[in-house]
Amino acid sequence: MRTLRADDWRLWRGLRLRALTESPASFGSVLADWSGPGDTEARWRARLTDVPFNVIVYRHGIAAGMVGGREAAEGVVELMSMWVAPFARGRGVADAAVGAVVDWADGRDVTLSVKAHNRPAIGLYRRHGFVDVGVSSDGRDERRMWRSAGGSGAVAG
Repeated sequence: MRTLRADDWRLWRGLRLRALTESPASFGSVLADWSGPGDTEARWRARLTDVPFNVIVYRHGIAAGMVGGREAAEGVVELMSMWVAPFARGRGVADAAVGAVVDWADGRDVTLSVKAHNRPAIGLYRRHGFVDVGVSSDGRDERRMWRSAGGSGAVAG
């Protein structure tokens, strides 16, 4: 696993563009948003700065997955931009990525949005203590999931 800094923008860029190409239906962003005029060093560096926690997970020395985390609200971390390369699915890469964000959250609740049709991802998140809490503000085709700091999934408040 490697935690990235702004200077690692080329590495993040390469994996993110692969993710948007290979799994376009899994993200709110589309390849066109991040290619062409949107494909600039300044923009990629800003992404790695604006989202303070970005990790690439390796399998046998090959970049196999990615995930990001940021503070969504006081005491709440958002897991975002998660993707695992097809060759690494079902091999623990996704578990490592989710675990990295949960560890980084350091006792805070964690939330995420997931496409409602992405059953494998929903199953992964459930295994890690997330529960479905309704339609996401990111879109009607997305579900919001929540993991309390204790891992039970119960929403605080």
